[in-house]
Amino acid sequence: QVQLVESGGGLVQAGGSLRLSCATSGNIFSINSMGWYRQAAGEQRELVAIITSGGGTVYANSVKGRFTITRDNAKNTVYLQMSSLKPEDTAVYYCHADISVRTIWSTEEYDYWGQGTQVTVSS
Repeated sequence: QVQLVESGGGLVQAGGSLRLSCATSGNIFSINSMGWYRQAAGEQRELVAIITSGGGTVYANSVKGRFTITRDNAKNTVYLQMSSLKPEDTAVYYCHADISVRTIWSTEEYDYWGQGTQVTVSS
């Protein structure tokens, strides 16, 4: 059993900042990539940022220069520092992790998602 628990969402004015956290726990052998996605009302879920186990990062063009993704491997936690927020950043933000779990004979790799946290940016 693996759990992803997100925190840090809320209401902020345009130009403000928020920091999202996503802590993983459970039967984890290793965590490969971790990332954040978001889904605005009436829209499809989209990638915000990904960070690999080696620290490589990928960002959506819309957030480059404003958002920073980091991870603490000792805590199995990924963070998203969001600055210069815009009303169009309003969405439910979901944490994602590609995790290898222990099985009786070896390990298996699965995708896991957090429950989502609402970020609302007022103009």
